[in-house]
Amino acid sequence: MASNVTFIGAGNMAGAIMAGMVQSGYPAAAITATATRDTTLQPLRDQLGINTSTDNHAAIANADVVVLSVKPQGMRKVCESLRESIQGTRPLIISVAAGLSADTLEQWLGGDLAVIRCMPNTPSLVGAGASGLFANDNVSDAQRELATQLMESVGIAAWVEEEPLIDAVTAISGSAPAYFFLMFEAMEDAGVKLGLDADTARRLAMQTALGAATMAMRSDKSPAELKRNVMSPGGTTEKAVAHLEQAGLRNALDGAMQACAQRAREMSAELGKDD
Repeated sequence: MASNVTFIGAGNMAGAIMAGMVQSGYPAAAITATATRDTTLQPLRDQLGINTSTDNHAAIANADVVVLSVKPQGMRKVCESLRESIQGTRPLIISVAAGLSADTLEQWLGGDLAVIRCMPNTPSLVGAGASGLFANDNVSDAQRELATQLMESVGIAAWVEEEPLIDAVTAISGSAPAYFFLMFEAMEDAGVKLGLDADTARRLAMQTALGAATMAMRSDKSPAELKRNVMSPGGTTEKAVAHLEQAGLRNALDGAMQACAQRAREMSAELGKDD
């Protein structure tokens, strides 16, 4: 029998995970979503056939897993309002909210709970996500496997064994779709300068990125080797890559990821501090 999973909050990310679960064969009858307004829930109910409720306490009464998918700024209020109910049933807690530590969430919910932090990214909305997960010491192997199953329904899932590494996950996958969108934007602009129309430049850049990522995922070769394979000595690709290296692309990416991880640490401190 499938575990009962309740999502507290039914925004885009929660909706994507629920859709992925159903499409992967997870029984819709075992999934419940909550929101403050039924108008938010009706599309999910109609499209996925899941259970919905505007009553958080009723929704988690029989839940084996509670997925916290509300905005980080509102998480404390939600957790404290659920404390008594959560302590009564003691489900696995999975948080997809950025910047809130497992200890903070556990404290707000009353303590002594199995808590998993998950950092998904927006491509989860199209089934191509990359999620990092961290489990506290109360999480069982079976609960880890269930969390993996849930997140693999919308992409890949990777576990880290130390919670601070979630900040690295934020830098390399959580925030990183924006890095590639910036690159698409820059390539489109450059293509237009070279004479292409904007639509053609955009489609070619995006398809090339998709193709390169697909090749890299399917290959047993490192990115460095794949790069060398398309660089003929004295050719166009070698010239372009040499320019990117000289322009400091590696340092720029490293700096961006360091800044992202640092901001994640700052947000964790800000959101988790006592009033």
